[in-house]
Amino acid sequence: MCGICGIFEFNSQKSVDKELLSRMCTVMNYRGPDEEGIHLGWPMANGGYRVGLGHRRLSIIDLKSGKQPIHNEDKKIWISFNGEIYNFKSLRNELEKKGHCFYTQTDTEVILHLYEDYGVKCVDFLRGMFAFSIWDERIKQLFLARDRLGKKPLVYTLLNDRLIFSSEIKSILENNQIERNIDPQAIDLYMTYQYVPSPLTIFKNIKKLPPASILICNAKGEIKISKFWDIDYRQKLDFSNSKFKMQEIYNQINSRLEEAVNLRMISDVPLGAFLSGGIDSSAVVGMMSKFSSKPVKTFSIGFQEEDFSELKYARIVANLFHTQHHEFIVKVEMLDVLPRIVWHYNEPFADSSCLPSYYVARETGKFVKVALNGDGGDESFGGYDRYRANKMALFFQKVPLGLRKAMWKYLFKHFPESVGRKSRLRQMKRFIQSADKPMPLPNIEWHSVFNSAQKKALYTEEMLEKTMDFDANQYLFQLYSGANAFDFLDKIFYTDINSYLPEDLLVKMDIATMANSMETRSPFLDHKFIEFTATLPYQWKIKGLTSKDILKKSLKGFLPNKILNRKKMGFGVPIGKWFRGELKNYLTETLLAPKSIQRGYFKKEAIEKLLVEHSSGKVSHSYRLWSLLVLEVWHQIFIDKSIKF
Repeated sequence: MCGICGIFEFNSQKSVDKELLSRMCTVMNYRGPDEEGIHLGWPMANGGYRVGLGHRRLSIIDLKSGKQPIHNEDKKIWISFNGEIYNFKSLRNELEKKGHCFYTQTDTEVILHLYEDYGVKCVDFLRGMFAFSIWDERIKQLFLARDRLGKKPLVYTLLNDRLIFSSEIKSILENNQIERNIDPQAIDLYMTYQYVPSPLTIFKNIKKLPPASILICNAKGEIKISKFWDIDYRQKLDFSNSKFKMQEIYNQINSRLEEAVNLRMISDVPLGAFLSGGIDSSAVVGMMSKFSSKPVKTFSIGFQEEDFSELKYARIVANLFHTQHHEFIVKVEMLDVLPRIVWHYNEPFADSSCLPSYYVARETGKFVKVALNGDGGDESFGGYDRYRANKMALFFQKVPLGLRKAMWKYLFKHFPESVGRKSRLRQMKRFIQSADKPMPLPNIEWHSVFNSAQKKALYTEEMLEKTMDFDANQYLFQLYSGANAFDFLDKIFYTDINSYLPEDLLVKMDIATMANSMETRSPFLDHKFIEFTATLPYQWKIKGLTSKDILKKSLKGFLPNKILNRKKMGFGVPIGKWFRGELKNYLTETLLAPKSIQRGYFKKEAIEKLLVEHSSGKVSHSYRLWSLLVLEVWHQIFIDKSIKF
């Protein structure tokens, strides 16, 4: 795991500013505290260079000779790489048979020699997570790539015949010529989903390279972006044969997941696992214990608020597999570090579980440099409540319209909402409000923090005018409509794997861990494993209203029933209670400050209404208020520069 950056002065007589490149590296030194490296290429007559690659290294494999950027045999091709390639040893063996010579033991050098043989098609051979840049001096071409699922970030901008790229936005902003112009459409998307999706960023002139994409820039500055992978749900397992046995599928799920776990245990530094006590992380820990000669080190996070804490389940798994278990408690004081966390995320990001993620990474980093986790299991096996809700919606739409309206008007409208983690009333309200709409609108609204009507009530006339021709719902609608799937739930799985997973969950984990100089690996996100799970019918994943049915049956006997049959909790945070208690004054003062109101996004009276309703307990606006708070703190850091690090 590392941080990468670079500058390409195409079509220009300007030389790369080496001091700027060094600053770009330094501002994200937590991504690679072990070493900094810079390569300058394409020499100019005046002694300057038109290409610069920068690298900050977190040493995981080949601690001695793996300094980057790395070159090929004749030093005509150079790479700066962030990530891990789990099949690099087998790839290296094949490359050595072809006559390639290696001077390191790294996975990085394997990519370089693959590029020599296959060009940009080298990405097709890689099994892992990656973002990298390759400078080819022979043809004067810069090649950028990002992994299939989007675990590793890559952002870029064009400025005066110059391409600048990096792992992080703040690194690009080290160039003082880049204007910090905010994109109103990005704000609207953020208010809807809690994040700004690719290819946009919060800034108009900075873009994200989407997952599973490559970017090629030639000497003329001509840029081509293309996608090299997509998931396909249309090819299902053929179980028409009478000899077909479900046990064979259970065995395949286990063996394929075990292989993905085993591949991710390659490391030259201490390794452990995040353990929530849910099915996915528990399965990963159990399989790690099969391959480890020593007890697996496990790390869990909890809250003082009992209904938000999963520690008791994590202990069951830790005891079962005899791990070296560590527990940490998040307290409300954790918000003292909120500005620093917002700074690390580079742009507004309002998934509140980034708080415990940051905390558990900070504490875990004191013991290990690498941790496996269970990310991706819900998207592959139908683990979220909204998947069941989407299935229920089809039946709910058959209920007579008059009865549906009566249920909303008389049963739920006037009842206060609980601040607890799983407010069934709140869930029922959201369900009834959305379920009678045509697909995929219910799914879109269940993703939304602020829906269209709520944003309209919140936005100022100025903001409404800037976003009047933009529909944030189209982001998910287009993914759903273009999904490689026939069944509606498969289309929703496809949508999540291309939106919520890379833009929220993986961003959250990458930033939380990299901010604390550690690496996470996700066996459920092995692309070969995901391709296999896509061949399983959705009816096997959500059977009736039982989520993850086939995964639970596959793990029966391996994990205890207390884990397999427990209700899903997720990684929620008791911000609703905090906003009614210890953080009420801080929240109010921040959101209603003159500077905040003068930004021109939101009406003061609309914010006041949200605060009053939440404080009274009439409605839970936890995540809406959190989104507003994070956005304001982000402005203080990146626009006002009144908070500095």
